[in-house]
Amino acid sequence: MAIRRMDNVLIVVEDLDAVVAFFVELGMELEGSGPLDWPGAERVIGLHDVRQDVAMLRVPDGPGRVELARFHRPKAIAPEPKDAPANTLGLRRVMFAVDDIEDVVARLRTRGGELVGEIVQYENVYRLCYVRGPEGIVVGLAEELG
Repeated sequence: MAIRRMDNVLIVVEDLDAVVAFFVELGMELEGSGPLDWPGAERVIGLHDVRQDVAMLRVPDGPGRVELARFHRPKAIAPEPKDAPANTLGLRRVMFAVDDIEDVVARLRTRGGELVGEIVQYENVYRLCYVRGPEGIVVGLAEELG
């Protein structure tokens, strides 16, 4: 088998502190943050004269991670439209399994989160919703039933 695991998803942001606070409120744990000083990063990402800050968050007791990057140089490029709908090409959301979807939505609202549609039940298996957070980042939430 060629793939051993999915290590992380990168999200480029402007307000690193606000997005970190949103994901910590979701229940992720901040592993670390600071400037990325590795010279090989420029060669990996194909940009030159890069200056960026990064934050790595992890799922408690799990292998999943979200990496956040704020580019000071070169300046980040904003996507169009800003709050793209679910049928826009590209990465649209990251889904998390949660214990109590109502509680998580309420807590995320304190960090600028807003429900995209509504909380709906899929058969007797899940309650699901999308929440748009700072900078238009969409997270999916899934509460397993039963």
